Amino acid sequence: MTVEMTQRALAPRDPDLHELRVLVIGMGKSGVAAARLAASHGARVTVADNRRAEQLEQAVSALRTLGCETHTDGHPAELAAAADLLIVSPGVPPTIDVVREAARRELPVWGEVELAARFCRGKVVGITGSNGKSTVTSMCGTILRGARIPGGTGGNLDTPFSDLLAHDGPDAVHAVELSSFQLEATAAFRPAVSVVLNLSPDHQDRYDSYDDYARAKARVLTLQETTDDAVLNADDTDSRRFDDAVRGRRHLFSLRGPVERGAFVRDGRLVLRTRFGEDDLLGADELAVPGEHNVANALAAALACRLAGCDAAAVADGLRSFRALSHRLEPVGTVGGVTFYNDSKATNPSSVLQALTAFDAGSVRLILGGRDKGADWKPFVEAIAGRVRQVLLVGEAATALLPLVDGIVDHEDCETIERAVRAGLAAAQPGDVVLLSPACASFDQYTGFEARGDDFRRVVLELQREAGDA
Repeated sequence: MTVEMTQRALAPRDPDLHELRVLVIGMGKSGVAAARLAASHGARVTVADNRRAEQLEQAVSALRTLGCETHTDGHPAELAAAADLLIVSPGVPPTIDVVREAARRELPVWGEVELAARFCRGKVVGITGSNGKSTVTSMCGTILRGARIPGGTGGNLDTPFSDLLAHDGPDAVHAVELSSFQLEATAAFRPAVSVVLNLSPDHQDRYDSYDDYARAKARVLTLQETTDDAVLNADDTDSRRFDDAVRGRRHLFSLRGPVERGAFVRDGRLVLRTRFGEDDLLGADELAVPGEHNVANALAAALACRLAGCDAAAVADGLRSFRALSHRLEPVGTVGGVTFYNDSKATNPSSVLQALTAFDAGSVRLILGGRDKGADWKPFVEAIAGRVRQVLLVGEAATALLPLVDGIVDHEDCETIERAVRAGLAAAQPGDVVLLSPACASFDQYTGFEARGDDFRRVVLELQREAGDA
């Protein structure tokens, strides 16, 4: 391609991809969505994945229907030699050979979010943080769609950004959850409203340091301009790391007291202070989701939607109607007076500590474990010791956790979710809670946190039938 053609093809807005050779790495949801978007704009698309062909039959079939060339069982570096643009899926580390070769050849390397952003005509509310992203994104989607504002809800949550463009237009406002992995590969992406909910150590198996992880998150702020809006957590000490990254108008949310510009709780009610004036929205007790952390989530969502142009009454109505998401502090059922909650999405220690605030101290039997993501377990175990009655260990992380919980909190090594659920019920008293909030990834035993949560739900329903409580 000539320099002029390349500049036109890779323009920050509405790039001309016709006949551009696009290589997509990864056949998960975001990879297929990116391939679909690129192909719809005339690109010649190749998609590669290191998984076996039999694991990818559905994706391969869909991609070939789009006219894409597919490669399974690997993504060799030579593929970069026949590409003009590389699109990497979020789970693909930047250290693999094909990405390194693309960099050596000075090819642009984008993520699926970056590709979608270049074709997006509406506004984006971009939501990131270590915990609460999916809940706040869904709250924003509920508020915005309830207000009849067009757009989509997704991103890292369920539906890739590229697929949200089916609901795009000049008046659209998209609520987009953003992981640190997705933000790594962004350049022209510019959220009209950026929300950073909090920061705590996570994905330390991917990043060399906590600072590297924080820098990835900060991109949601550094890509903004002065006319955009940024929302930050005034109560989260580690969020101070983002102070220098803010480019837009700064707004804060707080549970501890009033803020000059942002969202807070006053006399048990959620209040906004923005350029539109002061809005008294609703009482915290009107929210249908439990826990103090969900009051904070509601403040962040309300503030983001108000800044995106939603009126205050619609914001309040949306928050009242919002219900807990699957796998996020989701009540599953009760057996013999013992209540079971599915919080399978809690894949780091800080998210578990947030979940525990929803329950009385000493009432929780906690199912903990899975695949460790490099967490610092000692302070976490010390923090839960006074909060939980029993720890039920599962998965690979049990080996590291056993010596830490021994002598600190009552525990049992159950290996599997089914054994843990049954052991929790056997030891529990009426009024106790059995909580799956594992603080770990699920990939040692499951295909994802959804499958883990579904298995937990299955066992609880079996126990209900056995007890006659179904």
